[in-house]
Amino acid sequence: MDGRAVAGGIAFGFMWASAFASARVIVAHAPPLTALALRFLISGLVAVFLARLLGQSWALTGRQWRAVVVFGLCQNAAYLGLNFVAMQSVEASLAAIIASAMPLLVALVGWLALGQRLPLQGVLGLFAGVAGVALIMGSRVSGGADPFGVVLCVIGVVSLTVATLAVRGASSGGNFLMVVGLQMLVGSTALAIPALAFETWSVTWSWQLGVAFVYTTLVPGVLATLVWFWLVNRIGAVRAAVFHFLTPFFGVSTAAVLLGERIGVLDVVGVAVIAGGILAVQLSKQKPTAS
Repeated sequence: MDGRAVAGGIAFGFMWASAFASARVIVAHAPPLTALALRFLISGLVAVFLARLLGQSWALTGRQWRAVVVFGLCQNAAYLGLNFVAMQSVEASLAAIIASAMPLLVALVGWLALGQRLPLQGVLGLFAGVAGVALIMGSRVSGGADPFGVVLCVIGVVSLTVATLAVRGASSGGNFLMVVGLQMLVGSTALAIPALAFETWSVTWSWQLGVAFVYTTLVPGVLATLVWFWLVNRIGAVRAAVFHFLTPFFGVSTAAVLLGERIGVLDVVGVAVIAGGILAVQLSKQKPTAS
């Protein structure tokens, strides 16, 4: 893995994890589902426009159309929608930590339910990572974190896990950016329904809201996607997935620096354990398993 790939992986990890801090700012000033639907509408249109500039086609394969619908509903609408609602009462750092369990849950379901082999290193990393998430969740809830918001975050990451397992291999066939853009538009449409039904347009306008919305829309929404696909094309999806171990660290640190969220000793220990567990699981996938 060359230096440019490492730099790209670190940049992707930061952009992906920093979205929780900017989302926390957004939901403090605007209705969450309405803001997220608008964000996906803009991000989706930008992504589709860029895809067309790159010569990508609307003619997707059947598997890619399934990915558009499943990811649009399960990731963009359910996972992020539930997280936006939850972050009205749950700190961004806790939401980021729960979300970082996704690669662990994918490995767990694949190992227990789908018969996928996992080396000892991966098994140990899996249990360590899950224990780290449980440690921080227990500490935060006992310290006053909103249990309902935590449950929404957990349901969200389970939804993302299901979507990830359901559409594995859907990146084949090209048109990657077009697929992502259409996923965003599906998510925007799905989110607009409950937003119109249950939310009122009540916005506290401020420069913080403007910066957070523009950043969330263009950086995690579009730029991080472009960096991810560049990284996958350069080093492959399995190696690129290793950089998910940075999510808990960057998620907690950006929330602390930008939002002033407090980091306790158990948070530091838990983040280190989670990051180590994710890294162990992802690295184990690069090693051949004994038959």
